[in-house]
Amino acid sequence: MRILVLSQYFWPENFIINDIVQTLSEQGHDVVVATGKPNYPDGEIYEGYSAGGILYERYQNNIDVVRVPLWPRGRGGSINLILNYLSFVVSGLCYLPWMLRGRKFDAILVFAPSPITQAIPAILLKWLKKAKLVLWVQDLWPESLSATGFIKNPYLLNVVGCVVRSIYYFCDKLLVQSQAFVEPMLKYTRRDKIFYYPNSMRVSEGKADIAIPQDLSGLLEKYFCVVFAGNLGTAQALDTVIQAAELLRDDAEIRLVLVGSGSRLSWLKSQRQELGLSNLVLPGRFPLEAMPAIFERSSALLVSLNDEEIFAQTIPSKIQAYLAAGRPIVASINGEGARVVLEAGAGFVSAAEKVAPLVENIRSLKMLDFTERNALGKSGKEYFHENFEMNVRVKDLVQILGG
Repeated sequence: MRILVLSQYFWPENFIINDIVQTLSEQGHDVVVATGKPNYPDGEIYEGYSAGGILYERYQNNIDVVRVPLWPRGRGGSINLILNYLSFVVSGLCYLPWMLRGRKFDAILVFAPSPITQAIPAILLKWLKKAKLVLWVQDLWPESLSATGFIKNPYLLNVVGCVVRSIYYFCDKLLVQSQAFVEPMLKYTRRDKIFYYPNSMRVSEGKADIAIPQDLSGLLEKYFCVVFAGNLGTAQALDTVIQAAELLRDDAEIRLVLVGSGSRLSWLKSQRQELGLSNLVLPGRFPLEAMPAIFERSSALLVSLNDEEIFAQTIPSKIQAYLAAGRPIVASINGEGARVVLEAGAGFVSAAEKVAPLVENIRSLKMLDFTERNALGKSGKEYFHENFEMNVRVKDLVQILGG
C-alpha cells in the first residue's frame, strides 16, 4: 500500500508515529512522511535544522520525509504556540502539494495529537491525490484546550468545535486511541466513522543502543527510584509530584526521578531548590533509545495527570511503554489509564491529584519484596503483548486504511 503519513511531529522528536512508520515500511508498504521542522518539546529548532525553507531527507535510509517551514513553539506563551500551529497549516497548504507532486497514495494517515488543525493540509491532499483520509485522534479538541486552560472563552471553544466538526466531516475514518473518546466525538461526527485503534509500542529484544550516564545509573541502582519519563508540562500534575516528594523526605531510600523536559522544568528546578528536595532528581531529557536502560534499573514507573475529564478519557502513551518495560507502575490518574493499569495487574493506582494516596502507594510498593514487585511487572508485560504490541497493531492499521 502507498501511504502518506502527515504529522506536525516526527523524528528526531520522540513520538509513537516514528515507530509506526518504520513498522509499516518493514511490512512492505511504501511510506512517505510529511512533517515540519523538529522543535518539540523544548520549543527550539533542533541542531542541524532551520525554521525556514523546505527540506527533503530520509528516515531509516529508505523512507522519504518532506519538511515544511514552521514557527517554533518557543518556551511558553500562547502567541508562540498559536503561531506554531498556524504556520504548519499554512506551510502545509502552500508547499506540500508541490513537494509531493507526481506521487500517488492509496491512503493518507494523519497522526493527531494537538493540534488537530494539522489535518487541514491533508484535506487538500486527499482531493489532489484521490486518496482515503484517516485521522488518528490522540487529543480531543476542543476539550483539551479547555482542560489545559489554553482557551477558556466559551465562544472561542464553540468556534474550535465548528473547526473540529468540519475536519471530521472530510475524513473517511476517525481512529481513537481510547474507547472513552467515542462518546465526546459523537457531538461532531457519525458513529460509523469511528474506530478504536490504541497506541502501541515497538519492542526491541536487544539492549538499549545508548548507555545512560554512570551517575544516573548508580543512582537508580542505589535507591528505590520511582521514575517518571516524558513531557514535564501543565497536564502532568507536577504540583502533586512535588507535594509527594515533600511527604517522602523522611525515607532516605526513596528518590523521585523525573526524566524529560518541558514547559515546567524550570519551575520544578526552582521548587527543588526552594523546598530543599534532595529526593527529587531532574536528570534532563534522554534519547528514546536510552529509555530501556533507565526503565530496567527503575524500582517503579510513575504516571500522573491532572484531575480533568479529558485526561480521564485518555490512555497516556507512556503507559504502554511502562507495561512493555516489565516494571511495576504507580499511577496517579483517573479513567481509562487507571483501568488499563488495574486490568493489567501491573501496579498501584490512586486518583489524580490526590497526594496522600500516591505517597501511600509508593511506600506500599517499596515494602513489597523483590519477587512481588517483579510479579507486577511481569503481569503488565504480558498484558502489553496481548493488547499493544506494534507489529500486530500495524497490521490492523493497514486493514483499516485499506478498508
